[in-house]
Amino acid sequence: MPVALLALAVAAFGIGTTEFVMMGLLPEVADDLGTSVPTAGHLVSAYAIGVVIGAPLLTAAGVRVPRRRMLVALMALFTVGNLASALAPGFGTLLAGRVLAGLPHGAFFGVGAVVAAQLVAPERRARAVATMFLGLTVANIVGVPAGTALGQQLGWRATFLVVTAIGLLAMLALYALVPRLPLARGGGLGGEVRALADRQVLLGLLTAVFGFAGVFAVYSYLAKMTTELTGLSATAVTGVLALFGIGMTLGALAAGPLTDRALRPTLYGSLAALAALLLVFRYTVHSTVPALVTVTLIGAVGFMTTTPLQMLVMNNARSAPTLASASNHSAFNLANAGGAWLGGAAIAAGWGWDSPMLVGAVLAAVGLVLALLGGALDRDGSRLSRVVARSRRTTERSDISVG
Repeated sequence: MPVALLALAVAAFGIGTTEFVMMGLLPEVADDLGTSVPTAGHLVSAYAIGVVIGAPLLTAAGVRVPRRRMLVALMALFTVGNLASALAPGFGTLLAGRVLAGLPHGAFFGVGAVVAAQLVAPERRARAVATMFLGLTVANIVGVPAGTALGQQLGWRATFLVVTAIGLLAMLALYALVPRLPLARGGGLGGEVRALADRQVLLGLLTAVFGFAGVFAVYSYLAKMTTELTGLSATAVTGVLALFGIGMTLGALAAGPLTDRALRPTLYGSLAALAALLLVFRYTVHSTVPALVTVTLIGAVGFMTTTPLQMLVMNNARSAPTLASASNHSAFNLANAGGAWLGGAAIAAGWGWDSPMLVGAVLAAVGLVLALLGGALDRDGSRLSRVVARSRRTTERSDISVG
């Protein structure tokens, strides 16, 4: 694999750390800034809002900017956002810093996925994209637990200062290791918007919203589930989250070669397995070992959906893939927010701490139906293309015979 993928993975590690570490630091932030933990929870939503807004806008603004320069600029904005968060004097400025740090997230992964695919042979494109995403999964194993522990010992500001340093390191690595690449000939912003409006691209984005929402309907409440239903101590929650991160990494490693070999079957299989495992978790959550095994498997199959979904929208927006690729990360963050909201609504309705598992299974099943619909349209389109091609060849032969 090209060494430039390492630079992309380092940047992804920093992004993944700052996105998820806030969940572990909410008590420290709330205590330091004199607010409640539920109010501090808006800092998680603020980052997601930044991602959803920034992905299409920053990608559109940089459609004519050379790819390497765009990646460095996006990481610079990410670094400034984390520095602003570390130095924020109050809750309002910290909220603004979180939005600022989230703005480049989707655009970076969108542009980064296109760059990663350009660095390798066509038959290894999915593996290259999955390698970049490994940085995101490793952040959940190493970066988030380490950042949480650092914030608990030295204060939450220390965590964001370290993430700022990671951002600076990533900027240097991107500039030094990513080669200059030609821009796609997709007709500029107009071509990118037309590619985004493709029926299969929109179906892929909807599949990401529903399918990945199934993961976050459960992941958002995993800590409480394992203490209330499994009977684990609060100190064991970090280990449970690390197991989920290990599962994510295993899923990312498997998704690359599987997607290169068979994109749609990989997507169908991972969504079907996700729906099934979320249902199984409702029963295994009551026993420690089965619960931990199921958590790891949910992390694996949940994250195994990301690479085929990313490649799906890029392939269907082939002439101008950057905006579609970035919008996929807006879809993932909508899934994050929507899944967490629906899972929380089920709990608030009095359905119990195991109710998000049913919600997640339904969402994953809807994602699978949308994916199957996209596959059926693909097959219909391919058959129509073959019919048209045969008709054209027949007409040409008839013209030659008449001539």
